[in-house]
Amino acid sequence: MTAGRHWSRLNRRALLGGLAAGAGAALAAPWPGRAEEAPKAGPAKVEAIDIDARPIPHFERARPEARRFGALEFRGGLVLTSPSEHFGGWSGLVVEPDGRGLLAVSDVGTFLAADIVYEGARPARLARARLGPLLSSKGVPLASKREQDAESLALVEGTLERGTLLIGFERLHRIGRFPVRDRLIGAPAGYLPMPADARGMRENQGVEAIAVLQGGPRKGAIVAFAERLTRGSGYHTGWIWPAGGAGAAQRFQLTDVGGFNVTDAAGLPDGSLVVLERYFRWTEGVKMRLRLIEAREVAPGARAAGRTLFEGDSAYEIDNMEGLAAHQGAGGETILSLISDDNFNRLLQRTVFLQFRLADDGRKSAAR
Repeated sequence: MTAGRHWSRLNRRALLGGLAAGAGAALAAPWPGRAEEAPKAGPAKVEAIDIDARPIPHFERARPEARRFGALEFRGGLVLTSPSEHFGGWSGLVVEPDGRGLLAVSDVGTFLAADIVYEGARPARLARARLGPLLSSKGVPLASKREQDAESLALVEGTLERGTLLIGFERLHRIGRFPVRDRLIGAPAGYLPMPADARGMRENQGVEAIAVLQGGPRKGAIVAFAERLTRGSGYHTGWIWPAGGAGAAQRFQLTDVGGFNVTDAAGLPDGSLVVLERYFRWTEGVKMRLRLIEAREVAPGARAAGRTLFEGDSAYEIDNMEGLAAHQGAGGETILSLISDDNFNRLLQRTVFLQFRLADDGRKSAAR
């Protein structure tokens, strides 16, 4: 769910009033916007779009020389804009195994496919960008907001040129299998069996994170988390499906630290998981956190704590970070890519694309 959905009933005056009230450092904070500013209908067919990319030269505003942040090394970032009314709201992200292309889904039933163009190791722009509608099982664009609200994305097999994706939706809670060909998403081939306790998810706090385990004893297993399903337990609720997703899911929990919500996850080659989390309060602005869950902690019935790789607020170049993907660099290093959901509010929010290298000692060091 977008961070702004909870505040969607706020009118423009309240938004601007809240922004003005948070003078000083808060003026730089990315504030959630109004979901109803999204286009009333998605694209009827796949269309090419232009995307402007403004470089983010440094991640921490007050320390332009800094490159290392906890267990992360900043490679570069972009602020993305487009004249297309359908561009925005990106809530799930997959990056090609070679890092040269991406696919994102939005909470208004749209997907974005593009090349990632680099200058050295730094992402410089997106090229050959296309937008298209997510489809129903009948092969037609999803028609209602209840059907369209895509929040999570994972590549199960193959590549974005020819493979299979999982897409998680909220409101009408479901996880679908979708074929992808030449980075274009087709009609769903079926859906994962949802666990019984998933019925306890709120309409706007459904499956927000999906990942496929890339190694370890449960290689191929599918892990998903609800955005916030704690029921006062102190733990986020997730589930693990057997490899391929054909069997029943079993509960898997993650310690709730500081009231953050889960927004995405990505599997690493050794079977561990990186989890992306977001926090928002009007008095504090937006924060993001990345937590590493070791492979041994990822098991049915387990209650994992994980370890913080990075946590930051509006002192850093972040926004409403909702999408996370992992791939391997040319030297075998782990690269994490993140994208933000701007809630289609171009006045107060941004679409930010960030890349980091997970440092060699990332599994040993907590954020500093």
